Amino acid sequence: MFHKIMATELLVRDLARCTAFYRDTLGLEVNESESTPDSVSLRMENMHFFLLEVSGAAQMISDKPLELKIGEGSRVLMAAGVADVDAAYEELKARGVTFLKPPTDQPWGLRTAYFADPEGNLWEINQPVRAK
Repeated sequence: MFHKIMATELLVRDLARCTAFYRDTLGLEVNESESTPDSVSLRMENMHFFLLEVSGAAQMISDKPLELKIGEGSRVLMAAGVADVDAAYEELKARGVTFLKPPTDQPWGLRTAYFADPEGNLWEINQPVRAK
């Protein structure tokens, strides 16, 4: 049945604000050819990543009037691998990202750090723990 996840579409209230954060602060490139007035496609290696305004999502997934509500806080945690968590942490902090937790070695074998986007969606950056 399902063989792979093709895309991640993050529902947002303020598309312009979130686009600025992902493009200008996180440094992701906008793919104009796949973006629409209600969505922005961002380039990420090996996956499609979209920001989708809630009103546009409602029209996309239903032919009948539909009110999608997104509550406060996050309902998903996006995890992104990086070459060096400590370097990425320092670079993102310098760009204005506020971290919830600094780089930490986890018992499951990853070094992780956590932050949230402007709408509270949670992100983890990670790398395998280096052998000591």
